[in-house]
Amino acid sequence: MATALSLTHLGSLMRGVRSVDEVGADERAASLAKRSIKKSSKLWALDLAVRCMDLTTLEGADTPGKVAAMCAKAVRPKPGDATIPSVAAVCVYPLRIPDCVQAVSIKVAETEEAVRAGAQEIDMVIDRGAFLSGDYQRVYDEIVAVKEACGDAHLKVILETGELGNYDAVRRASILAMAAGADFIKTSTGKVQPAATLPVALVMMESIRDFVRETGRPVGFKAAGGIRTAKQAISYLVITYETLGPEWMTPDRLRLGASTLLNDVLMQIDKERSGAYQSADYFTVD
Repeated sequence: MATALSLTHLGSLMRGVRSVDEVGADERAASLAKRSIKKSSKLWALDLAVRCMDLTTLEGADTPGKVAAMCAKAVRPKPGDATIPSVAAVCVYPLRIPDCVQAVSIKVAETEEAVRAGAQEIDMVIDRGAFLSGDYQRVYDEIVAVKEACGDAHLKVILETGELGNYDAVRRASILAMAAGADFIKTSTGKVQPAATLPVALVMMESIRDFVRETGRPVGFKAAGGIRTAKQAISYLVITYETLGPEWMTPDRLRLGASTLLNDVLMQIDKERSGAYQSADYFTVD
C-alpha cells in the first residue's frame, strides 16, 4: 500500500526525476529491436508472448456472447493443441465482468481462478489534464484512492503516453504512478495514437529499474496498442530482458496488450514447429 506523500515531499520527488536523453533512448530501442534470437530460443519467446498477453474488448457494443468467445480463446488459444498456454488475462468494461467471470469459470473450473467472483486486475488512466498542468498532487491522490479501493486486486496505471508530449513527461508520470502504488505501469489504452512504441517502453522500463533500485518494490510493465506481429512482440521481450532482467520475463511483471497479436504468434509457433505456415483459416477470428 502506498504511503501518502505531503505536497512538499511530492514536489521534491518530481523535481528529482532526471531528464531523458531522447536521442539515446531512440538509438538504444532501435538497436535492441534488431537483435536476433536463435531458433532454439524463438519458441520459448513465442510461448512467453502468449502467456504475457491480455486479450481486450472495450467496445460499447460488447455482448455476453462476444465476451464468452474471447474468454474461450484466452483459456485455449488454439483448440485441439494443449501445448499452447492460456493468456495472462482478459480486459473488459465493468459491466461485462459478470459475463467474463462466468465464461472463464466454465472453462477452467479446476483452477483457483475459477471460483473467484470478480476482477483480479483493475486498469485506470491518469488524469492527463492535471498531470500536464503540473497538478501532480491531484494525480497522485487519485491513484492512491483507486489503489486502496482495489483491495487485493492489482492496479495497472495507464499513462496514455501518446498524449504526454515527450520522454521526460513519460518518465515523470511513470515515477509518480509507481510512488502512488501502481502494481503495473501501462503505456496506453490503445485508443490514442501513438500508443506503445519501443523508445517509450524503454523509458518506462528504465524508470521501473531505477524505482526498484531506490525502493526495493518491483513494478510490472505493460505495452498496449499497435503490437500486431510476433516480431514486434519479441522486440518488447528483448528490451524487457536487457533493461529489467530475467525476473521480469513472467506474466506477473510483463504484459502485452494484444487485440490482434495472438493469431500471428500462433502462426509463428506452428511455422517454427513444422517449418511451414498454416493458413489463417485454421485460427479463430478475433
